[in-house]
Amino acid sequence: MRKIIVGSRDSRLALSQSNWVIEELKQVAAEHSFEIKLIKTKGDKILDTDLTKLGDKGVFVKEIEDALLCGEIDLAVHSMKDVPTVLPAGLEIGAVTGKEDPRDALVSLQAAAFADLPDGALIGTSSLRRIAQLSRSYPRLTFRPVRGNLETRLRKLTEGEFDALVLAYAGLKRLGWLDLVTEIIPPEICLPAVGQGRLAVEIRDDDKAMKELLRHLDRPEERTAVSAERAFLRRLEGGCQIPAGALCEISDGKLRLQGLVASLDGSTILRDEATGPLDMALDIGEKLAEKLLSYGAAAILKKARLDCNAR
Repeated sequence: MRKIIVGSRDSRLALSQSNWVIEELKQVAAEHSFEIKLIKTKGDKILDTDLTKLGDKGVFVKEIEDALLCGEIDLAVHSMKDVPTVLPAGLEIGAVTGKEDPRDALVSLQAAAFADLPDGALIGTSSLRRIAQLSRSYPRLTFRPVRGNLETRLRKLTEGEFDALVLAYAGLKRLGWLDLVTEIIPPEICLPAVGQGRLAVEIRDDDKAMKELLRHLDRPEERTAVSAERAFLRRLEGGCQIPAGALCEISDGKLRLQGLVASLDGSTILRDEATGPLDMALDIGEKLAEKLLSYGAAAILKKARLDCNAR
């Protein structure tokens, strides 16, 4: 019997995700006991600063990864979209879970859809990617960053700080809060973040026992899909906080990867897609990024970073 320590952020959503992973592992490891160790990350501690000013290098995972490297925990559960595309030496993704719906969702107390919101309505979201794309589709609305966990953001909505929020559908589903969703945003309007809808279980790369245990949880097809998305973002030299999105879907043994880079105001959006066999996932991701770079993505991302730093 082994006591397995699971590292998790201390938000309600993170705990829900960690407990789900534990329940899945108990099905094949009933002889083990599990304990959750709560760890506050930089992104959890600093709530009065835009995420873009905190840097791209794992603001929601670094402290958890440090605990994993020094042996305080045995595995870490993350939202895949928070995990940098380059992991620290000594760590690897031991499992990629099945995908929840990766789309974004509108939550509003006064409107059933974007079309029903009044001109100038204030929409809160934690993502530059969402702000850029939605500003293009809904220029009559005002989009502003909002920080905090899901509960905090929803409280700000009920207290009237915002007229609506844009949140990840998957997170609301995991918490059983789908009754709050007023509109699901199609990827044609707002392409999701890289990895959105999936969980990543991170382990030390020399922990053979954890690797074997996580085989039960790992979904190879989802691992392939997310590897294409992450290769796309890695080639752009982008972190989790840049205005870029990607969505990889697999059908009939082939993958289709959509990718996007946008200016912060949504005035310029570069978007394309690539398809190919599953064993070429990394190449497809990199080649799609190369296409967007050839369209001028590097200049857009450079300006976006400069604009964020100037705020």
